[in-house]
Amino acid sequence: MKTSQFVPVDNEILRALSTKPGAYLFRDIQGSVLYVGKAKNLRSRVRSYFRSQEDLSPKNQQLVRLIDSVENIVVGSETEALILEANLIKEHRPRFNILLRDDKKYPYIKVTVGEPFPRVYVTRRIVNDGSRYFGPYTSVNQMRQALEVVNRLHTVRSCRYKLPRDGPDRPCLDYHIHRCKAPCVGLQSEAEYRGMIDEILRILEGDTEAIRSHIEVRMMEASGSLDFELAAKMRDVLSGLDALVREQRVHLTQGGDIDIVGLARDDELGVGVVLKVRSGLLLGRVTQRFGKVREETSEDLLSSLVSRNYLGVGDEGMVDLPRTVLLPSHFPDQGLLERVLTEVAGHRVRVTVPQRGEKLRLIELAEVNARQAMEDRIVALAYSADRAEDALFSLQNELGLKVVPRLMVCFDVSHMQGKETVASAVVFRNGEPNRAGYRHMRIKGDWGNDDFQSMQEAVYRYFRRRLDEGAPLPDLAVIDGGKGQLSAAQNAFDHLALRDVAVVALAKKEEEVFTPGKKTPLRLDRRNRALHILQRIRDEAHRFAVRYNRKLRTKRTLRSQLGDIPGIGPHRQTVLLRRFGSVKGVKGATKEEIARVPGFSKALASRVLTYLGN
Repeated sequence: MKTSQFVPVDNEILRALSTKPGAYLFRDIQGSVLYVGKAKNLRSRVRSYFRSQEDLSPKNQQLVRLIDSVENIVVGSETEALILEANLIKEHRPRFNILLRDDKKYPYIKVTVGEPFPRVYVTRRIVNDGSRYFGPYTSVNQMRQALEVVNRLHTVRSCRYKLPRDGPDRPCLDYHIHRCKAPCVGLQSEAEYRGMIDEILRILEGDTEAIRSHIEVRMMEASGSLDFELAAKMRDVLSGLDALVREQRVHLTQGGDIDIVGLARDDELGVGVVLKVRSGLLLGRVTQRFGKVREETSEDLLSSLVSRNYLGVGDEGMVDLPRTVLLPSHFPDQGLLERVLTEVAGHRVRVTVPQRGEKLRLIELAEVNARQAMEDRIVALAYSADRAEDALFSLQNELGLKVVPRLMVCFDVSHMQGKETVASAVVFRNGEPNRAGYRHMRIKGDWGNDDFQSMQEAVYRYFRRRLDEGAPLPDLAVIDGGKGQLSAAQNAFDHLALRDVAVVALAKKEEEVFTPGKKTPLRLDRRNRALHILQRIRDEAHRFAVRYNRKLRTKRTLRSQLGDIPGIGPHRQTVLLRRFGSVKGVKGATKEEIARVPGFSKALASRVLTYLGN
């Protein structure tokens, strides 16, 4: 239970403040939050700022000069005040608090064990839904190694269908490229799939020995039966397991679940590191950088780092708490933090400062990591921006797609005032252009400037042919245009009774993404990787369509020039252009060279040159 009071700063008001625990917010004249603090006794703590200016640090003297009002929130206990302070700082990010510049959510590997056919994917959001989370992974290479081993060894589905209730009519591209055994259409049993997930959980937990023995047996069997491709695959999996163990292993003679906190500072910059060790394995490193800390004590930095690392907003702060937290030094709220973590975790969590032995060496290891991050001026990033795989998963999340759009096609229409109307269909596979799948077509209908009808014809013809040939269908169709073009594509889908292919439209002017059934478009951040991949395929479809349209117009122009010459019909025009490349090439040729072209005589060659002005 908490109550909030917002009052201007006044001596009488300060004397009337509550003596109970709580949090306080100092605001400036515009109402912006300058500082958030907590107190066991609100009245005593807040009044201490307004007594003697000489006792305050230069930073707090500047703070007091800007304070116009104070808001105090009374809570039931000192523990609640600590949690409330952490949440308010994250919400308001006041300029006078110690700010964690890269205070972000780091990625976890999530296994949805509560589903009949669990999925394995990367997430930044932790929800108490019964799933298993592994991480956080601030080392991108380490996270990728874990996922690479899983993907090489197992065929985990990447779709979002609620199986077995909700499923497609046919398998997606993952089945055809052997990345999935299609449990969505009953080609893999739940028992077989569950056995695969159990192995994945053991790998992510770090228990690789039993899996390693199993892989070695499979590799030897494949080699004995001369299946060298499978043997090589198993060899690569073993290499991945070895690399994963080398990355994770920390020498702990007694194993254990421990978080080790390290701190480094240099003038205005401070860096905090939390190493997460579970069962003797280093599973992640959270690195965060402080700014403008010259006047802050190391105890204040440590308090801010530890409090906000464990007392986050929502469920994230309550996930995967260790048995022990090792600190480099004591700080005032250490005992209070220990009580809070113990209560949240449901088991005893010891917050301690080691003085000797193995645990002290772990503190030294964390401080080495902090100093390294300080020297390099880097903080571990959650994702690598230049990986197409990341962009595909981001696109799936942003558009709410059932499957990862590994196979995409984009349509564009091009014409010149309704003439030479053409369409392009550009294909991306796994986020990269697949030029062998590019197609262009002349629009057969006499639609003139009607882009909508032309788009409907192009989409219909492309998918009609895919269905007739039994070829894999794209996971996502992208339309260059807005609502009208999207509606035209949907009409084509309706005529073909297609329901397993998602479709969106990307409008050029504001880069808005239109989706079926929604009146307002989706506006993605210009730095979003999902938008980048949509822009790439859209721009490629536009380039391909314009190039084909320009080619047809050039041919028409050339043919019209040669077609004015008596005796030069379409066949002879084609032969001349193939031989000399262009009208300019024909004009530069001699009469003898033209006469040697099949179907031409010297008299006809002389006529050609005369009409072309040579």
